[in-house]
Amino acid sequence: MSVTVKKVALNGFSMEYITFGSGKTPLVIIPGLSVQSVMPAAEAVAAEYACMASDFTVYLFDRRAEIPEKYSVADMSRDTFAAIDALGIGDFCMFGASQGGMIAMRMALDHPGRVLKLALASTSARVEETEIVRGWINFAKKKDAGGLYLDFGKKVYPPKVFESFRGALVSAAETVTERELERFCVLAEAVCGFDVLDELPSLACPVLLTWSDDDAVLGAGSASAIAGKLWANPGFETFEYRGYGHAVYDTAPDHRERLRDFFLKEAKK
Repeated sequence: MSVTVKKVALNGFSMEYITFGSGKTPLVIIPGLSVQSVMPAAEAVAAEYACMASDFTVYLFDRRAEIPEKYSVADMSRDTFAAIDALGIGDFCMFGASQGGMIAMRMALDHPGRVLKLALASTSARVEETEIVRGWINFAKKKDAGGLYLDFGKKVYPPKVFESFRGALVSAAETVTERELERFCVLAEAVCGFDVLDELPSLACPVLLTWSDDDAVLGAGSASAIAGKLWANPGFETFEYRGYGHAVYDTAPDHRERLRDFFLKEAKK
């Protein structure tokens, strides 16, 4: 599948995105925190989500290109929604993973009439502080791209997957620029202090929450806390994977099909 990275220009900033698929319903995907942008892997991303292409028109958004010195999750949500509006996207389904899930929650809370269904994976609604993310920030501040990539991979993937990716992570680290490390620090800082937990009961759209029991980044307790706030939502569904790590949304072989089935399922009356 041939996919081109596009850019939308807004007031004071721009944002890259990719789009593919021919379905009537828009599906917005917001990826998690990463050392480098996922945009160069646009064709691989589209191939991974090929099961969505006939039922949805998929839009995957990067973070804005011009990152300010301080940039909160609420800021990311506001800017992403501005890009969605600028592209003329109507009501949409949305999937957010990890930090992308935080952005998605904030967006769904701020624009309840626009989000048809919301899927969240390996995310948290309240992060007071995390040693894992703080460690990544320290690697980036020391300009240690190799240490950052290896620690990132070790925490995000289960051991066997990490070992299979180790060489690729080392090679990727060699391409990281100083600007990318500075950008990563700003984006990672936004995780610490994020909190929408007590707002979650106001979510009216159906929600799917997935996680893995061995999430070493945010912990399975983060998913339990979200579930505790959404139990009264008639469209709320959860699924716990075992042994797939924080990046369960990439490592579990059926995760994308699970998302597709949730988005296509008729809402409960």
